Amino acid sequence: MRILAIEFSSPVRSVAVVETDPGRGIVLGSAQSAFGDTDRRASDALELVDAALRAAGVEREQVDVLAVGLGPGSYAGIRGAISLAQGWQLASGARLRGLSSVACLASQAQAEGLTGRIEIVIDAQRQEFYVAGYELGVACREVAPLRLASLEEVRQREVAGGTMVGPEIHRWFPEGRVVLPSAVALGRLAVGRSDFVAGEQLEPVYLRETQFVKAPPPRVLPLA
Repeated sequence: MRILAIEFSSPVRSVAVVETDPGRGIVLGSAQSAFGDTDRRASDALELVDAALRAAGVEREQVDVLAVGLGPGSYAGIRGAISLAQGWQLASGARLRGLSSVACLASQAQAEGLTGRIEIVIDAQRQEFYVAGYELGVACREVAPLRLASLEEVRQREVAGGTMVGPEIHRWFPEGRVVLPSAVALGRLAVGRSDFVAGEQLEPVYLRETQFVKAPPPRVLPLA
């Protein structure tokens, strides 16, 4: 089975082709954007996909599963990845699997040699952060579920002794470790999973309640 993994939630967008093998995933090819280049058009996203497929020597028709990073992170990037996957499923019938970009980031941190307690920190705008705690060892285990927190709350986690990790962690914690969720890690997380979904079921991870203000009824102007 060949998995096309799309991870657009961070300042680096990446795509990878992973082939399943008993118990693990073999990376056939990958491609990524430059750091901070998060304003790429949809056509540029497809260029990343094509570059990864060329590196893997795989045709589009040979992709069996698309794994998509659902965030949290860049809302525009995540929406773009979801739209790409939805269109792909409509065109080819490929199966889809949405995965947490935070779990992907923790897996990438483990692959880069980090061990012990880590605190994943992602900018949520509005002076808030997405935070989650993981214990990295032989396994990668979530020990504090994802939630929104203030900067002061995140600083308290640093004082408690965890290693601060995130795509832009140096903006707030100079001693932290910059780690990016990668499509390679995402593809490997998708190996062995069978909880596929229809395209319309893919939704970004967004912890805030949706708020809107109902528009007032139109004014009726008196006839002259």
